Amino acid sequence: MAKELATLHNFSDGRLILGAGSGWLKEEFSALGVPFEERGRRLDEGVAMMRAVWSEDPVTFESRYITAEIKEMTMTPMPISRIPLWFGGSSEPALRRTIRIGDGWHGSELPPDKAAPIVQRLRAARPEADFTVSMRVQWDGQDRGLLHALVDDYAAIGVEHLLVAPKDRNLDDWEKVTDGVGSFVA
Repeated sequence: MAKELATLHNFSDGRLILGAGSGWLKEEFSALGVPFEERGRRLDEGVAMMRAVWSEDPVTFESRYITAEIKEMTMTPMPISRIPLWFGGSSEPALRRTIRIGDGWHGSELPPDKAAPIVQRLRAARPEADFTVSMRVQWDGQDRGLLHALVDDYAAIGVEHLLVAPKDRNLDDWEKVTDGVGSFVA
């Protein structure tokens, strides 16, 4: 996966943003035979493993939770620049992980008043200009005033990046949202 992501990052001229989260659906972990209680440690180890592969040549990585053997491995291509990693989730462990090792945070469906304390906490702990705060919001693709209000309200609390998704998932709704966001940006 680290090689595939590095290749994609290079093909996109350094525009890849990797989003990650530990997961929340216990049944998914059960289906894979992975202990649900280890998901955070596995995520941390997976991130450390990929970052080692992206930055050391050759690389050796001793894993504890992920079944992998990396000894004196050479990886090409190396990423042309650091691949930013944005974490999702608003649980306490997710926020601590974001602060500790993330390059950004991507929240989902939190209204501005609920997102504001999280954004303030993240900004206080990670004031660097290259730490990004992002939010996923839903919009019906029709009420342009609502879209303007969403953008203004999230910007006012320090969100820099909005992913605008349709409320419904049929093709017409995607087209309305895409057209509406395109008009807003223009």
